[in-house]
Amino acid sequence: MPENVTPVEALLLIDLQMGSLAAVPDAERLVDRAAVLLAAARASGTVVVHVQNDGAAGMADEPGTPGWALHLPVDAGESVIRKPRDNAFDSTDLADLLTARGVRSVAVCGLMSEMCVSATARAASSLGYRVVLPHDAHATTNIPATPGHSLLIPAATVSRVAEWALSDQIELVHDSRSVPFTKPPR
Repeated sequence: MPENVTPVEALLLIDLQMGSLAAVPDAERLVDRAAVLLAAARASGTVVVHVQNDGAAGMADEPGTPGWALHLPVDAGESVIRKPRDNAFDSTDLADLLTARGVRSVAVCGLMSEMCVSATARAASSLGYRVVLPHDAHATTNIPATPGHSLLIPAATVSRVAEWALSDQIELVHDSRSVPFTKPPR
């Protein structure tokens, strides 16, 4: 993992919603690391985008329910993108928003490592964005055991496998405090 990271121009906070965080082991650490990234991004004038998942009826992130609410506050000038699928670029105006601001690089953090974080990071890379993923700023839930098929897979293992699967397309950094931000050209 590189120690010197070239500054990024946008921060994407993926699905840091009350209901989803409730199921994540060590959610407090994740929120703390996301807050570190958010403070640094705000201080530098970086584009900040809060991505909010619209879950199905009865799910923890069903729109309009307490679990759907974002955990971190949205400041004036920051965007909220509601998404219907794992990939935050799919069926949203996220790419248009980033293009309009001249963004060429993004840091991604949030939930779930193997699903929405991975899908969004992969899509961003395929769209030509440089993608930075802080190891300590994404998380997921344990994968439960399936009778006769598998054992429980710990959340930390799932997150690490998701990083590994992305490693040829992103820059993985160990510590969220090492991610520098800069204002995009527009």
